[in-house]
Amino acid sequence: MASLTHLLSATSAVTLQHAHHKQLQLVKTQKVPSRMTFPCMRHKPFSICCSKQSPWEPAPVTYVPSDNIEDKFLEGTTNIFETMSSGKPAESSLTEAEGLTDVKSQPPLQLQYLRWPVWLLGPAILLATGMVPTLWLPISSVFIGPNIASLLSLTGLDCIYNLGANLFLLLADSCARSPDSSQDSTSKPPFGYQLWNMVANVMGLVIPLIVYFASQNNFLQPQLPFISYAVLLGPYLLLLSIQILTEMLTWHWKSPVWLVTPVVYEAYRVLQLMRGLKLSAELNAPSWMLHTIRGLVCWWVLILGMQLMRVAWYAGFTARAHQKQLHALPNAD
Repeated sequence: MASLTHLLSATSAVTLQHAHHKQLQLVKTQKVPSRMTFPCMRHKPFSICCSKQSPWEPAPVTYVPSDNIEDKFLEGTTNIFETMSSGKPAESSLTEAEGLTDVKSQPPLQLQYLRWPVWLLGPAILLATGMVPTLWLPISSVFIGPNIASLLSLTGLDCIYNLGANLFLLLADSCARSPDSSQDSTSKPPFGYQLWNMVANVMGLVIPLIVYFASQNNFLQPQLPFISYAVLLGPYLLLLSIQILTEMLTWHWKSPVWLVTPVVYEAYRVLQLMRGLKLSAELNAPSWMLHTIRGLVCWWVLILGMQLMRVAWYAGFTARAHQKQLHALPNAD
């Protein structure tokens, strides 16, 4: 009885396994024909087009490439990480170049410190070469009499001042120019100023010569010997000729000191003519010579005042031009 029961249970287990195996085969055989029956069928996704957007959806971003811009994306390399990293050195080099440019455009601090003593050194040179010999040197040590020695002594004093004036103009030119060589520091005077200044210098040069030739032709009496005339007005004519040459050089070189050059020489010329008035008393010069020297003193004081007015006008003109440039910068941007 127990063996019969065991045999029935084993038979039912085999039957269930056989039925389950057939069911799996039936499912497999049903799936295979469905795959083989439509071998060329492709599933295409359906797209739904809607012209109206929801109010909460953002507007689409449209990018329209320009025709002039070439497609250079990831050009020259096959590695995207290499391309992205190669852009950083270019940006850093550009930043470093801009920083170097700013540093070069700014004048070094040491040069600024060195320029500060120049503002005192230049006027000190003028004082030592011009005022000290004229004010403290006794006239008797320079003027011995109407002779060549006195003429050379007076000419030497004026040559010393001319050296000091040239040093002063060089120092003033170095202070006026920018330490950055890329910036243009030249300055050209107007043609009207050049013409007017040349006329004033020529008049100061021609008037004493006309007076001397008039005295030699007996138009002015009494006559004055040539050596006495040379002692009184010879250094004056020489220094005036040097001033004309110096001004023409500053105009040609477009130096910023063209405005102060006449002031430097004309201020000393007034002292030079006042010295001539003292010497005329030692030489017993005629009255027409005294009136000539006094007229020259008045002429150069008038010209010096006009030069100072020109300096004031130029300062105002530069300020107005700077203001116009500042107002033009926002409009240009």
